[in-house]
Amino acid sequence: MRSTHRRRPLTGAAVAVLALLGAGLPAVTAGADDDKDDARPDLSRFYDQRIKWSKCEGAEMPRDLRCGKVTVPLDYTRPEAGTLDLAMARYRATGDARGSLLLNFGGPGGPGVPELAYGGEDFMDLTKGYDVVTFDPRGVGRSSPVSCGDGTDEALEATDGGEDADDPGTALARLRRAAAECRENSGPVLPHIGTRNAARDLDVMRAALGDKKLNYLGFSYGTRLGAVYAAQFPQRVGRMALDGVDTLSEPLTEQGLVGAQGQQKALEDYLDACTEELTCPFGQDARSAREQVVALVDSLDEHPLPSDFGPDFTGQDLVGAIGHALYSEQLWPMLTQALNMLVHDGDTRGVMALTGGGFAPPATPYRFAPPATPYRVAASTTPYRVAAPGRPHEPPDPTPSASATPHDGLVDIEEIPLDNLPAALMAINCADDPDRPSARKITDNLRDLRAAYEDASPVFGRFRLTQVLMCYGRPAGSDYIREEVRDVDTPKMLLVGTRGDPATPYRWTVETAKRLGPSAVVLDNKGKGHTGYGSSKCVHAKVDDFLLFGTLPDDGSSCGVDD
Repeated sequence: MRSTHRRRPLTGAAVAVLALLGAGLPAVTAGADDDKDDARPDLSRFYDQRIKWSKCEGAEMPRDLRCGKVTVPLDYTRPEAGTLDLAMARYRATGDARGSLLLNFGGPGGPGVPELAYGGEDFMDLTKGYDVVTFDPRGVGRSSPVSCGDGTDEALEATDGGEDADDPGTALARLRRAAAECRENSGPVLPHIGTRNAARDLDVMRAALGDKKLNYLGFSYGTRLGAVYAAQFPQRVGRMALDGVDTLSEPLTEQGLVGAQGQQKALEDYLDACTEELTCPFGQDARSAREQVVALVDSLDEHPLPSDFGPDFTGQDLVGAIGHALYSEQLWPMLTQALNMLVHDGDTRGVMALTGGGFAPPATPYRFAPPATPYRVAASTTPYRVAAPGRPHEPPDPTPSASATPHDGLVDIEEIPLDNLPAALMAINCADDPDRPSARKITDNLRDLRAAYEDASPVFGRFRLTQVLMCYGRPAGSDYIREEVRDVDTPKMLLVGTRGDPATPYRWTVETAKRLGPSAVVLDNKGKGHTGYGSSKCVHAKVDDFLLFGTLPDDGSSCGVDD
């Protein structure tokens, strides 16, 4: 059925707005000293460490999963300035191991340990040749998690187009307060978040695992991380597979529009299917169903519902939950059941279970952790600092600086901030994007920008715009990915793109493969959903054949739609 939401080509004004926002004035670059590699600080103590594995703590953790940690520098250019511990988990190989295979499930901002713990069955075939290992990246999960406190609410208010729509100055003030909240609640790790440092962490993990080469499987954002690693450490790349390939060139403003459009299309596909069933909470008319979803989001933003998991449940919380469920058709029945509970009973537990509880943006993880996931139970965004062994947690300084020395150790599961996923997503994306529009440009163009995102999606547009504007007030990010990640001199790597992917469009796979050069081999998955490994038997088999046996499909070959 045709959508009632008409997609129009972006107007000249809207295109101009995006171009202006993508050409922001220069600012102090986050981690600017990352480029000063000539000094070559001594990192041997990090590369010489070995991981101590032990039984994983937490509710219903698999008995054969083992957990550990690796220590990395807070700042790779000044390793004496402090360290971070990163949480790790491992399934041992059941066959002859050729080493370790590191997994990143996406996000950015998604913790790897609970994903492997509760979704590890898809990767058990890989244990025939590898120890299968994952980790919580810096700033995520138990690895010095960042938080924005009330900053996300401030940013949402700045983009709602409500009573302050004619006063961009108020919106800018809210965005500045949001950035300040993120700095205050995140501590000294925040200036050192970003994919370039995460790739350096990945290389330390490789060495600590005793591997000469990095064997790697990355999903969604994990493909960006893999590509950056390949550019930084080409001689250390082993077998690398990237599924749901991220862009390396588009600015956040354009990424946000692509994401909003993709999710709108996925929502309409879901509602077309939903309204064919008597159990659909919105009736049997798809046009009316689309209108009802918009009305439901607006109503919850105006009148949030009480929640057993912390803050009241808002319309933007619902947008996040729906966004997660749209990444796979396998989750559609669960989404329908959850929406029935919400619409008919005012019960938020079902929709909150889709994201593990609490506010979570439509990020891009490979799988979705069930409600029992221990990493999503924190109900507090109280500022904290990671404590040294034997020391209590204490609030951070009001204005933590890049030179502050964090304490060692992993954060206790119950102390992970409820907003860690969206806070980390925005921190990492902002650190990876060098563009910062000036206050004048935002003031002049905010109304048109809101209209462009609303046109892309009346449901997801505001959410996506918030993620873009949350970079205002932060230091400009690095241009390393946009300028340097290209023409990598590595062994062949496998890139999987899915034609019906609502988060990472297939063209990004083609564009990224072209940037990476002859090393990139593209597998065209004709199916739908975000990434192909978990939904396509063909993709699953071809990725496993490459990682286990080194057998690559022909460049440009395809996998058909599974029955």
